[in-house]
This record gives sequence, structure tokens and C-alpha cells, in this order.
Amino acid sequence: MRETEADRAVADQAYGIAADELRQFIERFEQLESEKRDVNEQQKELMAEAKGRGYDTKVMKKVIALRRRKPDEIAEEEAIMDMYKAALGMQ
Repeated sequence: MRETEADRAVADQAYGIAADELRQFIERFEQLESEKRDVNEQQKELMAEAKGRGYDTKVMKKVIALRRRKPDEIAEEEAIMDMYKAALGMQ
């Protein structure tokens, strides 16, 4: 079966539509990457300011990570940590 001029026109149109959609996805992803870099820079600046005011940013980051977790997960981890410390005579 031979490809006709009409077949090529339909294929070219479909390719153009798919290419436009693909371009939109890629451009949106690139925009989100740019926004993510901006947010990361703002977070870095915020931590620098906190450090400048005497806060321990390493501990702050741990607190932030803890706030993301469920209380049950934290309690379980702390219980295991206490058990390990006790086994090593660290309490």
C-alpha cells in the first residue's frame, strides 16, 4: 500500500500536534525546574539568616524533617534508638 499525499498531510498534521504538545510539556517542566531553583535559593538564604541570628541550622533541618513525619513513626524510631543506646550503655 502506497502512502498518498493526503496520508502524508494527515501524518504531518498529527506530528505537528504531537510536537506542540511535547514542547508544552517540556517547557512547563523547565519552568517548574526554574521555580524549584528559586525556592531552593530562598530556603538557602533563609537558613543563612537563621544561622546569622545564632540558630543551629542543622538542628532546624532535623526538626523540619520530623514535622513532615507521622508521630507514630517518630515514636517507633525513638523507641528503637533508646533500645540500641541502652544496649551499648549510652544512657
